[in-house]
Amino acid sequence: MSYSKKHIDQNEVHEPMAAYITTDSVTSFYNLLTGVNPGKASSDFDVVRLARQGLPKKVLTTLAQKISLTLQELAGIMHINERTLQRYDDDTVVKTEYAEKAVELARLYTRGEEVFGSMDKFKRWMKTPSHIFKGESPVSLLDTSIGFDLVLRELGRIEHGIFA
Repeated sequence: MSYSKKHIDQNEVHEPMAAYITTDSVTSFYNLLTGVNPGKASSDFDVVRLARQGLPKKVLTTLAQKISLTLQELAGIMHINERTLQRYDDDTVVKTEYAEKAVELARLYTRGEEVFGSMDKFKRWMKTPSHIFKGESPVSLLDTSIGFDLVLRELGRIEHGIFA
């Protein structure tokens, strides 16, 4: 049985994230989460489990250092008072919502490194204001899930050579 071009086009996946998250992305972001043992992390469900368990404060602060965020920037992204974050002991496991944001950050920066070919180039791009983001830097948008989506979509456009 042969399928017409029209039939095949109707069955295409039009979900933008499907093209941008690879199987390698599921596990490679663990490199930014120093101190987290991925074990048999092979699916997004393993990532959900990790976020639900929470992460030690030390993992968050090390992540911030690796991606060149200040503690103030990290606290803003996570919607936690900077002073509260500072008070936690390094081994204190922080709430699920903060762990989830840390995982999102690690995944985003891993993806950015893939697209830009260098973590340093991506970190510079993240801190540079852009007309694409109404004069804001991409990192300033990360305090909302919508901001994360905007940055991920722009990475997809950059990867495919589609510029605004």
